[in-house]
Amino acid sequence: MFVKQISKKQLIVGTPAKVNLFLEVLRRREDGYHDINSLFQAVSLFDRLEFRREEGRSIRIELKQPVDIPLDDSNLISRAFHLMQKQYAIQYGLAVRLEKNIPVAAGLGGGSSDAAATILACNILFELGLSHREMATLSLNVGSDVPFFFSNGQAIVTGRGEKIHETEFPRDYWLILITPRLAISTADTYARLNLGLTESRGRFNLDGCQSVDEFISTLRLRGNDLERVHFSSLPELARTKQYLLECGALVARMSGSGPTVFGVYREAPDVERSSFWPPGDWQVNIVRPISLGSQYSM
Repeated sequence: MFVKQISKKQLIVGTPAKVNLFLEVLRRREDGYHDINSLFQAVSLFDRLEFRREEGRSIRIELKQPVDIPLDDSNLISRAFHLMQKQYAIQYGLAVRLEKNIPVAAGLGGGSSDAAATILACNILFELGLSHREMATLSLNVGSDVPFFFSNGQAIVTGRGEKIHETEFPRDYWLILITPRLAISTADTYARLNLGLTESRGRFNLDGCQSVDEFISTLRLRGNDLERVHFSSLPELARTKQYLLECGALVARMSGSGPTVFGVYREAPDVERSSFWPPGDWQVNIVRPISLGSQYSM
């Protein structure tokens, strides 16, 4: 996350999307969540949130552009604020203006990223003095993906999302994100997964990958376990994956629980060709992996 502080009462946070470069679902836990093994990578697609401390104790969320998301207490921004308010007896309110650029419910972690930005904003505006580790631990109460956004931007994520091992694999490549306008429930996706197909596998790792070419070649050995839930019932997702491969992607797969499908390219793809884009109602973004090591600067 990247922060620009306007005053003691106001700041702006740019908070990124993430992709799952691979995703294994290992088992269903007793708490109802699933253990995963995944490589999360932050990418250069950002939501922009303006936060302002206000009198009172409520939160107000304003959208910069029309987006179909709830603005009540089911919104992760609101949930994150109420968590911080309860935990630290915050006696102020918060006004939030959201510029939503990350596709909604798309497997890119946009809601989780916004929640992390809210926790960070509360830490700064209300002078709580929390470390990144402390914020990450708190944020798990909002959502499984939220702790990742307090990392350096690339990490092997295990458990239900709370175990984050920061990594330094190569980042010198490009990605195309293609998001069809489909509504997919993360909870339903996990519920439909047949875990029997994954139980006999060893946990995948990328140890020893030094070059970009070696890294990309190793990524091909695994995919996203959740693809098989959707590709039979939503064949357009399988076609999108195949389309990216035909357009030169070295790796193509779904991110998270979808429906975004991404392709990895060694060089910047030639997106000027009119024939490049697939037919259909899509949102397309060209991004690069980023490091979040320069947090608190913007």
